[in-house]
Amino acid sequence: MLAQVNRVAFDLFGLQIYWYAIIIVSGIALALWLSTREALRVGLKEDDMTNFILWALPIAIIGARLYYVLFDLEPYLADPVQIFNIRNGGLAIYGGLIAAVIVLIIYTRYHFIDPWLFLDVVSPGVMLAQAMGRWGNFMNHEAYGGETTRRFLENLHLPQFIINNMYIDGAFRQPTFLYESLWSLIGFVLILFIRKNGTTKRGELFLGYVTWYSFGRFFIEGMRTDSLYLFGGIRVSQLLSLLLFVGGLVLLYYRRKKNTNIKLYERDKGINQALI
Repeated sequence: MLAQVNRVAFDLFGLQIYWYAIIIVSGIALALWLSTREALRVGLKEDDMTNFILWALPIAIIGARLYYVLFDLEPYLADPVQIFNIRNGGLAIYGGLIAAVIVLIIYTRYHFIDPWLFLDVVSPGVMLAQAMGRWGNFMNHEAYGGETTRRFLENLHLPQFIINNMYIDGAFRQPTFLYESLWSLIGFVLILFIRKNGTTKRGELFLGYVTWYSFGRFFIEGMRTDSLYLFGGIRVSQLLSLLLFVGGLVLLYYRRKKNTNIKLYERDKGINQALI
């Protein structure tokens, strides 16, 4: 019998606490910490981030759940109570991101903050949180791909605990959670490098995040066996990834070449240089 990872981390007063929840919360906390530090560098206030997350987090969770439920509606119509059961997963990243961006636009408008600057500040942390969050899917046996062999997984030089946990429903599976996690992690590093060493206009870091993530997600989504579908067998997240990739490139080009009035993304506005 394969030694698989237990998705339950521990029991707290009779309540099972899942690794999924711990990993997701840890990713959000790290994203908030990184965004707060960067906010101080660009002249925003620490409270701008903490106040935003108080609004955005619960609405993003609702958005992530609604996205998932709406595109897989039949089982929830049969048992509506399960709509509220998110302990076993069933949160769609795109739904959460869409909801969070809507909150961000409203929040920045109300507080007279440039939304493009705010998006640039939070994008690296969000991408890192996404890289971490996929490991929550790993613990829950979600976001996996089609059948493969143990030899294939061993040839990827994966640790045994990953290989063993990829044995799902009687077969070894493609670790698409890992592919997306690594893709997001590389994107996180690239954004940090560009932010530190490049000259970008406001909004370009965010649009870089959008195009990078959507490009990788398009191909990784095509490998998954648990995708949400539209009519005609179209994968929802693949279609959205394609639209976001094209839209992101168009906006990048327009804002860089056609609109010369956009401010630069400037850091270190009177902030302690010891901050990283």
